[in-house]
Amino acid sequence: MVLKDDGGIESKDESDDESMPPLEDASDFEYPVGGELLVARRALSAQAKEDDEVQRDNIFHTRCHVNDKVCSMIIDGGSCTNVASTTLVEKLNFTTFKHPKPYKLQWLNDSGEVRVNKEVLVSFSIGKYKDEVICDVVPMNAGHILLGRPWQFDRHVTHDGYTIVLNKRPITLVPLTPRQVYEDQVRLKKERDVKKESESESSKERETKERESETAKKEKKVEKEKEVDEKKRVRKQVSFYARGSEIKKALFSNQPMIVLLYKEACFSTNEIDSSLPSVVVSLLQDFDEVFPEEMPIGLPPIRGIEHQIDFVPGAPIPNRPAYRSNPEETKELQRQVDELMEKGYVRESMSPCAVPVLLVPKKDGTWRVCVDCRAINNITVKYRHPIPRLDDMLDELHGSIVFTKIDLKSGYHQIRMKEGDEWKTAFKTKYGLYEWLVMPFGLTNAPSTFMRLMNHVLCAFIGKFVVVYFDDILIYNKNLDEHVEHLKLVLGVLRTEKLFANLKKCTFCTDKLVFLGFVVSAKGIGVDEEKVKAIKEWPIPTNVGQVRSFHGLASFYRRFVKDFSSLAAPLTEVIKKNVVFKWGNEQEKAFNLIKEKLTNAPLLALPDFAKAFEIECDASGIGIGAVLMQEGRPIAFFSEKISGAALNYPTYDKEMYALVRALETWQHYLWPKEFVIHTDHESLKHLKGQHKLNKRHAKWVEFIETFPYVIKYKKGKENVVADALSRRYVLFSTLNARLLGFDYIKDLYMEDSDFGNVFNACEKVAFGKFYRHDGYLFRETKLCVPKSSLRELLVREAHGGGLMGHFGIAKTLDVLHEHFFWPHMKRDVERIGGKCITCRQAKSRIQPHGLYTPLPIPSGPWIDISKDFVLGLPRSKRGRDSIYVVVDRFSKMGHFIPCHKTDDASHIADLFFKEIVRLHGMPKTIVSDRDAKLLSYFWKTLWGKLGTKLLFSTTCHPQTDGQTEVVNRTLSALLRAIIQKNLKTWEDCLPHVEFAYNRSVHSATHYSPFEIVYGFNPLTPLDLTPLPVNEHVNLDGKKKADFVKQLHEKTRQNIERRTEQYATQANKGRKKVVFEPEDWVWLHMRKERFPVQRRSKLLPRRDGPFQVIEMINDNAYKNKQDQIEQDRL
Repeated sequence: MVLKDDGGIESKDESDDESMPPLEDASDFEYPVGGELLVARRALSAQAKEDDEVQRDNIFHTRCHVNDKVCSMIIDGGSCTNVASTTLVEKLNFTTFKHPKPYKLQWLNDSGEVRVNKEVLVSFSIGKYKDEVICDVVPMNAGHILLGRPWQFDRHVTHDGYTIVLNKRPITLVPLTPRQVYEDQVRLKKERDVKKESESESSKERETKERESETAKKEKKVEKEKEVDEKKRVRKQVSFYARGSEIKKALFSNQPMIVLLYKEACFSTNEIDSSLPSVVVSLLQDFDEVFPEEMPIGLPPIRGIEHQIDFVPGAPIPNRPAYRSNPEETKELQRQVDELMEKGYVRESMSPCAVPVLLVPKKDGTWRVCVDCRAINNITVKYRHPIPRLDDMLDELHGSIVFTKIDLKSGYHQIRMKEGDEWKTAFKTKYGLYEWLVMPFGLTNAPSTFMRLMNHVLCAFIGKFVVVYFDDILIYNKNLDEHVEHLKLVLGVLRTEKLFANLKKCTFCTDKLVFLGFVVSAKGIGVDEEKVKAIKEWPIPTNVGQVRSFHGLASFYRRFVKDFSSLAAPLTEVIKKNVVFKWGNEQEKAFNLIKEKLTNAPLLALPDFAKAFEIECDASGIGIGAVLMQEGRPIAFFSEKISGAALNYPTYDKEMYALVRALETWQHYLWPKEFVIHTDHESLKHLKGQHKLNKRHAKWVEFIETFPYVIKYKKGKENVVADALSRRYVLFSTLNARLLGFDYIKDLYMEDSDFGNVFNACEKVAFGKFYRHDGYLFRETKLCVPKSSLRELLVREAHGGGLMGHFGIAKTLDVLHEHFFWPHMKRDVERIGGKCITCRQAKSRIQPHGLYTPLPIPSGPWIDISKDFVLGLPRSKRGRDSIYVVVDRFSKMGHFIPCHKTDDASHIADLFFKEIVRLHGMPKTIVSDRDAKLLSYFWKTLWGKLGTKLLFSTTCHPQTDGQTEVVNRTLSALLRAIIQKNLKTWEDCLPHVEFAYNRSVHSATHYSPFEIVYGFNPLTPLDLTPLPVNEHVNLDGKKKADFVKQLHEKTRQNIERRTEQYATQANKGRKKVVFEPEDWVWLHMRKERFPVQRRSKLLPRRDGPFQVIEMINDNAYKNKQDQIEQDRL
């Protein structure tokens, strides 16, 4: 329904059906019609409800339009006729007709019997509902129109108050409220009285002229006074303003309305900011009891945390005399004590303990009662509940853009004293002795008790979206919706715990607010303008006390001023003990400079622990300073004045001391991950390489080395890359161009002999395959690396760094070619790789031997696989001594699974499902050794049920499973290269080895196994360079599918070509030998294939002869001796 400007309510059009409620709620509600004065009243109170208890015993009253006039209407199921009042007929000049069946009435009018002999046709409307009805004309005061049973019968009205069907659409008429009915009746009565007065006015005037006497005048006067009183009474009773409860009901029912309201009628003096989002205003109205104008009278509830006072055993009970005061102060003091007694906060006492009380002026000129609790605090056992650090709380706000601050009202007085400890808080005035029932200000353990309560009630939210500092609660979030939900949770806790807040001091849903002296915003932390204004307007100090006050206030913001201690050194000298106050030019200069620095203080960033920190340190003759930064924005400044023996330190020592003090101050930021130290002192860049250290340096270096740091010397860019890459790119947290160690090569292109001319040619447009991007030079998608130490570092990283595996020249080149380009790269790889000591120790040259019979080429990844075991390894820390090797014959991807040599077939099958089937599903064929692990009944039965056809290799002839044998040799070489001398750590190195193997380009496929299976290569440290995004990473679904399909086809072709090449080479010099069944043959054993009984390399390598039973293929046979198959490993 829509409320129109003329006061009517219109149903939604048929076009709005999409947003209509379900069918059972799809009835249109037609609300009573109201005149201009009743618009607000009607819109607020006319709510349609199925179960309205108010209407249960009332007659159905409503309003309608008749000839564009607002008229009152009654729908009465007990009336046997429809009725129109004579007032309606006369005012609207309706034409009446003779009633076909006249009758008499005795109940509609109090003037006696009424004869009904006329009827009239009345057309009316209620909203969109329009109708006409024939009514009997009767004088009545109840309303203008009464619709009885005839109208209800003709319209098939359902009595649910009241529903009819118009144009196949159900319409429900909504009744007036009892108060509206009363208003209509008063107005009708008033109209009738006016009519009677006008009819009798002429006769009264004649009587007055004929017989005018003093008695008549008095009676008239009395009558007029009564009339005036009656009108005043009626005016007082009839109100067209809605009650607060009705307004609240209407607001939360989402009823369309046009309302004219005075602000004072809706809100008290404890106003809610109208500029807040509507959802926040609604939420605060729901929790209005949390923000009372005055604290409720009585004691706060018992929450389990009350303030207790424990005296030191044996300490004397204090009894101090009251302070003297003038009559005005005495009167004010007693007035406030009386107020506290009325609220229930204090009571009269008979305590043996007593301390004095005094008045302290407030900023607004009023007085605050303060109890001098020093004597009590001296004998109180101190409890050290932790008070949160301000800087720790501010650090939690990183990334937040919406803030709310809630300030509790008289927070200390919302905590009760522990029962039995009230007498320990007694204080005296001139008129008596009183004791506190709530926690007063000034007690030594009061802050701890308050923080303990706040941490208890808000423990579920602190550290997630709430920080609390005594009576200040700060809620922070990254979006408004989440913030409103969290604000509701906090207000719910406050309401449950009966903790009350001061609405005037609260700030809701803002992007910037003042919290504990700092301006907190989404951009960072700033200084409070009010405090800075006080510093700026501070007069020149004239004594030590004034200097000390200024120094203390300025020191609060020292984190915003670089080298604060050095700047404030002249002021520090003045405030030392036993120093005569002397204000000279140095002090004047420092005083003005600090004021200027704080006035223009920078906005400090909030720390982001996902990004790398940076430190800049510096030292001067009288002080040291440092700044903590992220992405060039300062987070905090640190400074310290050097004194004593440190003044005589050489420059190098001062620089190192500045670094040590900075690390001590910010160690909670720096320990988790690697950070950068910027220094302008050249000797510090060699900190890691120093061998001869004195005692002081050794102590400092020992502390510095506990941190994961990288030193960056401002004036030497060449060393940046060496230091950065040597740290394995821990700082590479993003994939944009702002990466540590690569920025400097932009400056090398201009003078580089390889790329200088090309770089200049690409200044505006591309030059062939070369182009510039963000200051870098690229050849297609490959970064051009100029001549520098970076080339050698990249080669070493691609060969044996991070996640690499000391592969040969070809595979190392494949890794580099993915992202980098420079002339003669192969020559550099051969030179650097040929000197790799690890490769020479770990690898050996093994020439292939034996006949080669290729297997069919698979059609896709993980359809055909091969498997084998690497045995005879040292026992690892977890007790494993073997590796279960599974290789995909198409992509060449391998999985290396640690196991035990004694694992049976059941356990091997379990490993297969957990590590292979979980990732790739079931294969169609498995090429495997036919050893005991695979020939068990359980193993064969398991694969038989799954439809897998095992292609068993010849006993002890691994050529059928040649692929896995090659992988085994590669695996062994990789392990030897990585584990070095610590042989028992081979199991921990398996994930590294597996990644390196699957990431390297395979010679048969010309792609890495990762790329064949997943369509892209995983990231390595070398991928964290400022390169354009690889094209096929962001392809849409169809293009990605086409890419993968083409990739698999190229892989299959490469395997075919490689297989032909290998078969040609492998069969050179070999003679084809074919055995027939019943032939006798010798079996040749390699060492790893020896039977269990044979352990020595000097024993015979051949067994037999054995008779051939069956030919599997030209290179595989089944012999008659089963024992060898069962015994060999």
